[in-house]
Formats: sequence, C-alpha cells, structure tokens
Amino acid sequence: MDAIILLGAPGAGKGTVAGAVERETGYAHVSTGDLLRAALKAGTPVGLQAKAYMDAGELVPDDVILGIVRERLETAGPDGRVLFDGFPRTTVQAEQLAAVLAEQGGQVSHVFLLDVPEAVLIDRLAGRRVCRACGAVYHVRNIPPRVAGICDRCGGELFQRPDDTEETVRNRLVVYEQQTASLIEFYDARGLLVRIPAAGERSATEAAIVAQVTAG
Repeated sequence: MDAIILLGAPGAGKGTVAGAVERETGYAHVSTGDLLRAALKAGTPVGLQAKAYMDAGELVPDDVILGIVRERLETAGPDGRVLFDGFPRTTVQAEQLAAVLAEQGGQVSHVFLLDVPEAVLIDRLAGRRVCRACGAVYHVRNIPPRVAGICDRCGGELFQRPDDTEETVRNRLVVYEQQTASLIEFYDARGLLVRIPAAGERSATEAAIVAQVTAG
C-alpha cells in the first residue's frame, strides 16, 4: 500500500486539490473531515462525539480519527493507493498511521504542504456558504450564487457553518499552528515534505503535485 499526504491549514484547498490529484493519478482520496461529517449526519456515536470539537474549531481526538482511518485502509487492501487530505495532524497520528500502513506492507511516499498566507485563509473560510439541502459550496465573493442566500443547484437555503465564522476560523488557525508545527518537522526530517505555494490558481497547485507523484 502506498500513501501520499496533503497538509495545510483550514482553507488551504486540500479537498479541492485532492480531488484533482485523485482524477489524475488514481490515488483514492481519503478525507477524514468528510468521513466525520458523514458520521455526524448519520447520527453515529463517533459523529456525535466529534460534533463538539468540530463546531468549536478544535481538532478531533486521535482515538476517534484513527478508528475511522483504520477501517478505510482495510477496505483499500494491501495494493491500494490512498491520498490523505489533512491527515495526520499530529506526530502521534503520523506514527500511528505509519504503523497501520506497515501492517499492510505500505508506507507514506510523499507529503505535500499547501502554503497559504493567513489573510487568504480567513477570506476563503469566512466567506464560505453551504447549501442545507444538497451540500453545494459557494463563496460570497469568489463563487457567489445567482440569488443571494439561495442554492443555484436545488434552491436550498445557503448558510454559514459554525466553524466558518471569522472568530472560529481564527481559533482554528491557532489550533492548527500549535498542533501541526511538530508534524511538519517530523516529515521534513524524513525527507518527505514538499512545500507547494497554494495561494494562487488551484490548477497550478494541482499540476505541481501531480508532476511529483507521477515522477515517482
């Protein structure tokens, strides 16, 4: 099993970039955020447990995350190729992920850090709006709906998620810096970390990552 990792602060564009890299390389995109939100929507125990942390803009505890990740890797099988979006977030998670991968004879081959200035991150997140009905994502300035507050796709109501208010975004960024500084050092020391400028066009960010992955 081979794994590549996308790191970056909230709003860095990991999910969007991961989707493009998945299409170009065949790596299966694994987003722990999506997995957790699905569990929350379904009302599962892990979803309810994670809700308080997500609403406050805090990181979900390792034991909750690792259980979901282990189940996902088992479905991929020993020959699988997976792309983690924003996971791991701590050195503890990185060590545990390495152990889980090793159980299937796999390892992490690439770690890409999406580098975006804080002001850009705040603008991206605080301006985000989501459709309550279908989940479509908009931005009040960059991707506005045709009618304010109404989803173009299904006519549903657009709302700002609790973890996207400016106050919570700033808290999320502080938590991110505190929790992941050592993780970046962890992968950098192992020669796996590559910093990718990601404040500009997404296509350039995606192309830079795809080129490195396909080159081996």
